Formats: sequence, C-alpha cells, structure tokens
Amino acid sequence: MPVPNSSDLSAPSFLLASIPGLEAAHAWMAILLCSVYLLAVTGNCAVLFIVRTEASLHAPMYFFLCMLAAIDLALSTSTVPRVLSFYWFNTKEIGFGACLVQMFLIHTLSAIESTVLLAMAVDRYVAICHPLRHAAILTNAATAKIGLAAMARGVVFFLPLPLLLLPLPFCGSRELSHSFCLHQDVMNLACANTTPSVVYGLTAILLVMGLDAILICLSYILIIRAVLRLPSWRERLKAFGTCVAHICVVLAFYVPLIGLSVVHRFGKDLAPLVHIVMGNVYILVPAVAHPIIYGVRTKVIQRRILNLIHIYSH
Repeated sequence: MPVPNSSDLSAPSFLLASIPGLEAAHAWMAILLCSVYLLAVTGNCAVLFIVRTEASLHAPMYFFLCMLAAIDLALSTSTVPRVLSFYWFNTKEIGFGACLVQMFLIHTLSAIESTVLLAMAVDRYVAICHPLRHAAILTNAATAKIGLAAMARGVVFFLPLPLLLLPLPFCGSRELSHSFCLHQDVMNLACANTTPSVVYGLTAILLVMGLDAILICLSYILIIRAVLRLPSWRERLKAFGTCVAHICVVLAFYVPLIGLSVVHRFGKDLAPLVHIVMGNVYILVPAVAHPIIYGVRTKVIQRRILNLIHIYSH
C-alpha cells in the first residue's frame, strides 16, 4: 500500500457537496433556501419578541420556547449563509478549521435543543401530574439554571468530537456528502484509524439525544396515565391539549435527526440528492416548524403575530 506524501496528509480544506447535473440550478436552489431561512429567522425572532413583551407568557414553558428559538436561529445561521455562499458564488471549498467549528456548533446546538425539549416535557409532566407544585418547582431561577445546564451538557459532550478529528490525516477524496460539516461525514474522509472517534461519537449521541428521547417518552407515559385518571373526557382532552404543541415540536426535531442518522448509516448507495436534502431538512425544518406550531397552538402568540403582520402591511 503506497504511503501518501505530506501534502496529501494535510487537511487544509474540504469540498462541500453539490448535486451532480444540477450545478446550473444553484441560483434557484439558493433562492429557495434563502426564502426558507428568512422564514425561520422571522418566525423565531417574532417568538422571542412576543414572549419578551407579553407578560402573560412569562412562564417556564415559554422561556423554554425562547431557548428553542435562540438555538434554532444559531443553528441555521451557522450553516445556511455558508451554503448560500456556495450556491451563489461557487465557493465550494471550506477550510479545515472552519469545518471543525461548524461541526462543533451543529452537534452542540442540537444537543442543547434536545435537552431543552426534555425540560419542556418535564414541565408538562409537572403541570399535569403535580399542578399545585408546578409554580414552586419550575421557578424562573430554576428555568435559567436548566438552560445553563443544557449549554454545559452540549459543550462537554460534543467538544471532544473536533478534538478527536484534529490530529487525523486526510487523503484521497475531500468531498463531503452534505453542504455543511457533520462529524461522521468528515470522519469518513480520514485515512487513519477512526475507532476512538466512532466510539465516542456514538456514545455521545446515545447519552444525549438517545437518553433524552427515552426520558421524553417516559414523561408522556406518566402524563397519559395521569390524564386517563381524570373523570371526564372533556378534562382529559383539555389536559392533553396542552401537550400537543410540544409533541409536534419533538417530532419536528427527532424525525429529521433520525432520518439523517439512517441515511448516514445505511444510505451510502443513495443518490447525493438524498443526503443533501436530508441535511437541509435536519437544519431548517425544526427552525421553521417550531414558531409555526406554537403560533397555531397559542392564541396569545397567534394574536400578536397577526397584529404585527397587520401593522407592517399598512
């Protein structure tokens, strides 16, 4: 087996993925992507503004919603502008350091979002199963501490990912399978033993997203048990109705995450279009869906959004 020379082993840059045969359509793809990104930014900024200015929404559930909005803004902004630069100006190359930073941000912000979704599930559990203790347990101070703990958890678990890739040599193909950098995608391009990186990456995913998903399911099992004990169907529907928005938000986050993981693990023979579309869905669908879901399910947010639209349309 030939030994690569030093220039091959260096990793100055990677190449972002493009769809073969559709290079001429990059401008149209950029317009579509930019439109979705602007929708996500507008929706999440509106949620932040409304919750901040509406005193009736100063409650743990909506503070957690603000955290989700801030995370979605950061996650989409850490990827979409670079993808738009690629589509508009054909800047396909991304530096090794910039790629590792982007990878760290994507995985860390996703872990923080998963933790916040778990906190929202616990909030719903306490509100339904222990309503008299809800205000005492989930105070504003406790909500802030949960947010800080979510940030610390994401950084601690996912900071080692780029550090494990930093010393690896890269040779051969430098083309990624997405329009941005993900850990497994970059790791697969290394021409060295990646077992430590594989093991740690899988462990981190299972201990954060995997554990959170299990605990969210457990919370809803307990919620359903409590709801079914209520005396009338009207009370049951009213109690469970407070959880519908959160369930939709959880699905909007975990379904694209699972879909992207499946494509990574078992979709090596799939067309490049599938990888690129799944990656963009994973980044943008939660950011667009979350404000829409809570805008539809929360009358105060819905009313304020309609007022803002009315003001700016005249």
